[in-house]
Amino acid sequence: MQIKRTIPIVLATLLTTGCFAGQVDKLSDGIVVHLKQPARNGARQIKLQVVSDRVIHVTATPGESFQGAPSLMAINKQGNSIQWDAAESTDNVTLSTASLIATVGLHTGEVRFSDKAGHIILQEQRGGGKTFTPVTIDQQSLYKIQQVFESPADEAFYGLGQHQTGVMNYKNQDVDLTQYNSVAAVPFVISNRNYGILWDNYSITRFGDDRPYQQMSALHLTSAEGKPGGFTATYGDRYNKTVYVKKTEDKIDYEFLDRLSALPAAFPMVKGKVTWEGTVTPDASGDYKFFMTTSGYTKVWINGQLKLDRWRESWNPGASVFQEALKKGQPATVKVEWIPETAQSFISLKFLAPDPAAADKMKLSSEAADKIDYYFMYGKNMDEVISGYRQVTGKATMIPRWALGFWQSRERYKTQAEIENTAAEFRKRQIPIDNIVLDWSYWKQDEWGSQQFDPARFPDPAGMIKRLHEQYHTNFMISVWPKFYEGIDNYKLFDSKNWLYKQNIKNRQRDWIGNGYVSTFYDAFNPEARQLFWSLINKNLFSKGVDAWWLDATEPDILSNSSIEVRKTLMNPTALGSSTQYFNTYALVNAKGIYEGQRSEKPDQRVFILTRSAYAGLQRYAAATWSGDIAATFEELGRQIPAGLNFCMSGLPYWTTDIGGFFVEDKYDKPNPQGAAQEEWRELNTRWFQYGAFCPMFRSHGQYPYREMFNIAPDSSTAYQSMLYYDQLRYRLLPYIYSLAGSTYHHDYTIMRGLAMDYGQDTAVLGIRDQYMFGPSLLVNPVTQYKARSRELYLPAGNGWYDFYTGQYQSGGRHIQADAPLSRMPLYVKEGAILPVGPALQYTSERAADTIRLYVYTGKDGAFTLYEDENNNYQYEKGAYSQISFQWDEAAQTLRIGQREGSFPGMLQQRYFDVVFVSKQQPGGPDHQHIAGKMITYNGIAKTVRAL
Repeated sequence: MQIKRTIPIVLATLLTTGCFAGQVDKLSDGIVVHLKQPARNGARQIKLQVVSDRVIHVTATPGESFQGAPSLMAINKQGNSIQWDAAESTDNVTLSTASLIATVGLHTGEVRFSDKAGHIILQEQRGGGKTFTPVTIDQQSLYKIQQVFESPADEAFYGLGQHQTGVMNYKNQDVDLTQYNSVAAVPFVISNRNYGILWDNYSITRFGDDRPYQQMSALHLTSAEGKPGGFTATYGDRYNKTVYVKKTEDKIDYEFLDRLSALPAAFPMVKGKVTWEGTVTPDASGDYKFFMTTSGYTKVWINGQLKLDRWRESWNPGASVFQEALKKGQPATVKVEWIPETAQSFISLKFLAPDPAAADKMKLSSEAADKIDYYFMYGKNMDEVISGYRQVTGKATMIPRWALGFWQSRERYKTQAEIENTAAEFRKRQIPIDNIVLDWSYWKQDEWGSQQFDPARFPDPAGMIKRLHEQYHTNFMISVWPKFYEGIDNYKLFDSKNWLYKQNIKNRQRDWIGNGYVSTFYDAFNPEARQLFWSLINKNLFSKGVDAWWLDATEPDILSNSSIEVRKTLMNPTALGSSTQYFNTYALVNAKGIYEGQRSEKPDQRVFILTRSAYAGLQRYAAATWSGDIAATFEELGRQIPAGLNFCMSGLPYWTTDIGGFFVEDKYDKPNPQGAAQEEWRELNTRWFQYGAFCPMFRSHGQYPYREMFNIAPDSSTAYQSMLYYDQLRYRLLPYIYSLAGSTYHHDYTIMRGLAMDYGQDTAVLGIRDQYMFGPSLLVNPVTQYKARSRELYLPAGNGWYDFYTGQYQSGGRHIQADAPLSRMPLYVKEGAILPVGPALQYTSERAADTIRLYVYTGKDGAFTLYEDENNNYQYEKGAYSQISFQWDEAAQTLRIGQREGSFPGMLQQRYFDVVFVSKQQPGGPDHQHIAGKMITYNGIAKTVRAL
């Protein structure tokens, strides 16, 4: 007979001590379960704390008490008054909120989450799924930890930051959460079952299979000649005329700098080509997962099928993944072809064999922790789940309105004159722009970290910035690295306080500038060091009028392409502890120092940061992330789409990519593209620009050739005219886009949305990686194939869709072949959408949107809220903003414009809405300026407009 004991809700929220049969302690915000017979390497105690009705904080320890420093990703909120209840039976204790039931097994510590009807949302693996393996790191006793959850076969996973492998749905995938240039690790995973797990850990983490990747030798290799023991490795020239070395090799492992010495000394990397050929014979049947890191040109064939064909700049290798079904004992042919390009090019190929035990599981593993620590978030939809993430980690601040306009950058503007001349050319040509960006090396060559302009090239930086503001109406962002050359004054300041990582100095490691300089990074985990870093930036840059900060190399990338072991030594120890324990979170604390510093210096000017790395919580520091130093190829363009979508679905809403790709192949830059290469270059930039116009931040950047649209193509060309069209369209859509930004802060919205966020009930969308929603209304379908003039796309079920350009209606729930001339990217508007379109602008603050054309796409009920505030200050935090709601009633054929709510200084008291009703019978849209609308004068009082 089971005995159930309950504590009333009011008492539960007040009681700080108490117990159930001596095994469950009651806390003010939750419970602690003590297991009487913990499993070997398992948990001894499990703590559940109520954060909200839909968020539960779970921690587990094998020890007698819970250890650990305060969280870096979670904010410390006081005064939690959420009501909850707890009850115990013979085998379980349950903790209940208004929305959730969390159950803990009293014998196993297994945690299960259910809705109020008892339907299981998520449960830990039978028996608890927790493993603690003791490790000693820098004389500190810690654990390698793992948590396993059950996962139904039809589940889909998203988030986990930004990864460049081209994967959208991470179900049955293995994701390495390690910060690299172009990889941003965020340990938050969100499910199509409308829950999320935020893994509160800062060390290197794996999602999925945490077994070490295996060398190819474990697959029983045979050479091309039939000799067992390895592949035939042929080191020759690129033209197959000369063979320098031919031998048998049992692995392909030149992933990091310290492995390059293993390459044959006789092989000239800058002129050569390597081919590995042979067969593999596996010990088991199943899907084998292959993991590849490459730079240069790489092709891989398995059983004659091309699995990989990509180019990546030599100095910044990228990851690729692919799978192949192999059969036990049956040889499969393998061929790898590699053209390395430079003396520092990289390649590795490893694999994981099938693991039947991993089926229908979701697993998170980290290499250093004092406890298992995660947050469970639940909601009716993914937006509510992300809202739970931001409740734990902080609101995504409002970014300045200008940051939603177009940014122009290049690597790099070398002089003050180049910057001002570029701004002047944009204004002369009437190309909309709001931000011009100065990349690295504006300092004297031997003074990296001085935060000082080289006076020979930038004689009057304050005057330059003033003219950019007042004459050209552009903002100015500047690159700031956490890096210091040995011996400069700023280096000495940090060194005197022991606030520098010194291993790179001891190694006498030189960088790539001139003959090379010895350098290191400051310890951003030290709050006083962060304050000093800000004070130098404030004194030397912010005081001159800089508007925003580009924080580069924040992985931290102290020495590119060094192994993980070396990277740890280069940032060890941090002020908080071992670099192993805090490896992934440098970008978070570095951004914190800039954000807090500027808000202290100028409390009413919005901070804006662009940073190359990211971590959970970064959104609270007014930071966006870009996808790093990526390659200028169509294949890389295709990988940006799922990378950006998963990043935004990780709870961090502001993301961007280098339009055109950062680094280019030789055919594009010597001295500039000609003939067929020129044609491809222009098309690549045009297609990337079309996509970039529908990213949260709209930004062009890259190495030579110059990236301004007038340097890419002549103004009479289709390429130029298309880029100009999408730039102008971005500005016309600002009332829509800024409203999305307002919703992102006030309602935890996500602007750039994987289709599963809005159409998760349609299983056809779960794996779509090259389409997405931009806000609630626009279905974006980038073109990522060279010379493609149409593309297949899927129109999600549950809606009809209007072609943005023609207004023609299409039914949903089907695939179509959409036209995609070079001038246009397929773009659709959701049936029921209300789309506000503002005036043509040259910059965001040129004029207020006193007249808005309001497009109502009929066929279903719809709603939208127009948000406005003062654009560049923090008064919105105090309630200084306005909202105007629009509601379309399909049955009544009426649009209700609601009464304006709220106010702010300078707000338009009267404006005009030109309402255009789009229907199957009356196509239309923003490109149909000739269509007559119904002009409505609006002064804040509710109005109703009839379509008939």
